[in-house]
Amino acid sequence: MMPGMGRPGIILLREGTDTSQGKPQLVSNINACQAVAEAVKTTLGPRGMDKLVFDGRKVTISNDGATIMGLLEIAHPAAKTLVDISMSQDAEVGDGTTSVVLLAAEMLKQVKEFVEAGVHPQILIRYMRMSSKLAVETIKKLAVPFEGDKGREMLLKCAGTALNSKLISSHQDLFAPMVVDAVSGLKSDLSDLNLIAVKKVPGGEVRSSFLVKGVAFKKTFSYAGHEQMTKKFVNPKILLLNVELELKSEKENAEVRITDPDQYQSIVDAEWNVIYEKLDKCVDSGANIVLSKLPIGDLATQYFADKGLFCAGRVEVGDMVRVGKATGAVIQTSTNGFTDEVIGKCGMFEEKQVGDERFNLFTECPSEETATIVLRGGSEQFIEESHRSMHDAIMVVKRSLKSQAIVAGGGAIEMEVAKVLREESLKIEGKGQLVMQSFARALEIVPRQLAENAGYDATDILNALRKKHFHEQDGKWFGVNIKDGGICDTYESSVWEPSINKINSLAAAGEAACVILSIDETVRNPKSEQPGAQPQAQQQRMGGGGMSGMMGNAMDIANSGARKGKLGHGVNFMKGRGGG
Repeated sequence: MMPGMGRPGIILLREGTDTSQGKPQLVSNINACQAVAEAVKTTLGPRGMDKLVFDGRKVTISNDGATIMGLLEIAHPAAKTLVDISMSQDAEVGDGTTSVVLLAAEMLKQVKEFVEAGVHPQILIRYMRMSSKLAVETIKKLAVPFEGDKGREMLLKCAGTALNSKLISSHQDLFAPMVVDAVSGLKSDLSDLNLIAVKKVPGGEVRSSFLVKGVAFKKTFSYAGHEQMTKKFVNPKILLLNVELELKSEKENAEVRITDPDQYQSIVDAEWNVIYEKLDKCVDSGANIVLSKLPIGDLATQYFADKGLFCAGRVEVGDMVRVGKATGAVIQTSTNGFTDEVIGKCGMFEEKQVGDERFNLFTECPSEETATIVLRGGSEQFIEESHRSMHDAIMVVKRSLKSQAIVAGGGAIEMEVAKVLREESLKIEGKGQLVMQSFARALEIVPRQLAENAGYDATDILNALRKKHFHEQDGKWFGVNIKDGGICDTYESSVWEPSINKINSLAAAGEAACVILSIDETVRNPKSEQPGAQPQAQQQRMGGGGMSGMMGNAMDIANSGARKGKLGHGVNFMKGRGGG
């Protein structure tokens, strides 16, 4: 008998499970990440192209990296890492969502030859992390801090740079000041961007968009009597409620026993008295404007109109919170015990027509932290993309205010960091030198792709940039000149980005590349990937094949003519005229 014959094999995984491991698995993961980068690389920069994504119901036109990555529904397990870093970049900084994907994919592409040559992944990871750390430290050293009086000017240029690659780039003279004014008002807590609302009104031209220093929201559903209300107040008092001001009908199964017909009228009167008591208390509070999260019925609407008040029900929670923050009003859950402390104030309230919509505007508020940007545009897709662009610009200005430091864009900072890494790599002996140089080469993907997307010769521009950065003292801020071709000093051209944007991009890209390099085996269970698949044990409990197995068992017994045997749960023998 041959050795090993008759010895049972050890089965760890369910039959049909796909396992891939070793060098081929690593190369496969790198190729998948490159395929993802190919899908979004043409969207980079001011001359980047847009992508149209149709998910079966909705059409999205965008060049925002995070939006496209989210809509692609990538199935490859390792490539999903790139989706995660793009989303984290969007949440953390707002801009640079495409470049972070390109950087991670290019880092993997540059070290792919080492993987194929048999270099251990842990050696690659060690020197990749070292290169990433050095790159982040270099950016921190190169960053230019904000100068006191020029702070607003720097913020405007950072916002303009963020909007450069967007659909509304030709209108950045309108939107950049809008964004800076909105974010600059967030004095106490820069992290609470919920105080800046963006409302979308289809129709009209883009230049009709405007900023409200205060709160603005669309007119809510209204009953008869709303048109009779006063639509403009100077120095009004504002009452915010989480109370339903509506006459409620009796429950269908309610039973009331009376001995005298007059008693029925007293019950009806009591219901009316409850609602009128609530309305009287609202009026007695001295408020001119009553807003509620819950419905305000037709009776209450007419009552407030007769008293000269304005009311709106079913106001969205976010708008209620912003009104409270702006005016100092406190949301009340009862109509009892109103005091002056819970009543808000503002300088002006009016209902204004914006396109086909009516908007309620609260301006000249005591707190200047809230702001509302009203976007206009011809089509729904255009307004949606404008909204995404404004979100990116708001996040960039917020990060600029927090970090108080900027770097030049247009590929300049990447080329300068690549130069430093190449110089440092010469101090390392062995394979690490080659890995660090590969990391430096990967950074050049940003200026190369910017040039390619603008239609210029990327090879000539990269050679000119290398010469400028490596051989000239004043070349550290030179990047791609998108407007005229060639290279230019992007710092002097006011192409500025917050330093934290680039720091986060390089750190996230480096970490994602290390994560993918550390994967040497993928285990995929095809049964678990089928939508609605049930565990095998559950199917066995249901008779070997779920409901069909249970019914099949019952039919087999019935067809055999027997009237005994174990049937599935809930299935009984039936007696008919034929006996049995």
